[in-house]
Amino acid sequence: MGVTFAEILATRGANVVLSGRRIEKLNDLKDSFDSNHLSSHVVQCDVTDSAQVATMFSKAEEVFGRVDILVNNAGQIAEAGSVPENITDAMFEQTVKVNLMGLWYCCKEAGNRMLNDGKGGSIINLSSVAGLNGMRGMPAAYQATKGAVTNLTKSLAANWADRGVRVNAIAPGWFPSEMTGSWVRPGMFLDHISANSPMGRIGKPEELSGALLLLASDASSFINGEIISVDGGVNASTGLPFFTEEMFKMMEKAVPGDLAKRVKPPENE
Repeated sequence: MGVTFAEILATRGANVVLSGRRIEKLNDLKDSFDSNHLSSHVVQCDVTDSAQVATMFSKAEEVFGRVDILVNNAGQIAEAGSVPENITDAMFEQTVKVNLMGLWYCCKEAGNRMLNDGKGGSIINLSSVAGLNGMRGMPAAYQATKGAVTNLTKSLAANWADRGVRVNAIAPGWFPSEMTGSWVRPGMFLDHISANSPMGRIGKPEELSGALLLLASDASSFINGEIISVDGGVNASTGLPFFTEEMFKMMEKAVPGDLAKRVKPPENE
């Protein structure tokens, strides 16, 4: 999704700073941008390190002058496939570090700079439809962090709006991405999540462009503290069944180390 967001903004004329941990992938993406005459700059950064985040913003300002828009896209599901009773402390903590602490470091850094120069800006966080309600079968730490992102977005929006900094979030449903690729391949899982969507399918990356461009531009100048679901209507129909017994059994086979094996009470004799 980060690649999609960068392409959407760059093709509309934005100067885009490409940032992440894997410098090779960033450089490959910049080469693609250069060949299409799109403006970009690469800064390697691990968002779980606040010092690296500060450096990223400083380098962005050196190259392009200031940061007008932040897209907080970094995300992880360290406990992917695990049922709650099998999530290790290390898994939970890693998901929190990336999805919540990393996002907070970026919000804080962007907010301070936008407030200090008095020119305002737009911060766009990535929540998830999984962060709006509890969902059976979804990773618990991921849901917890995305729920926290939702409320952090609202808190910062309420605190910074009077000085020109708007904070909103996009809550995607199921989309193909590097993180979800192994789950949304053709098969039972994809068939099931598609059947549980009012639109009968998962999203296409380009279908995120409307919400992104709205929140990044002055078209949303009076939109603040909003969580925009881009999910085909899944959030509008919460309460539908999600994981079936067959899907739980599939997960037990797919996830190593019995992490997806649910603890069950002994059967009555």
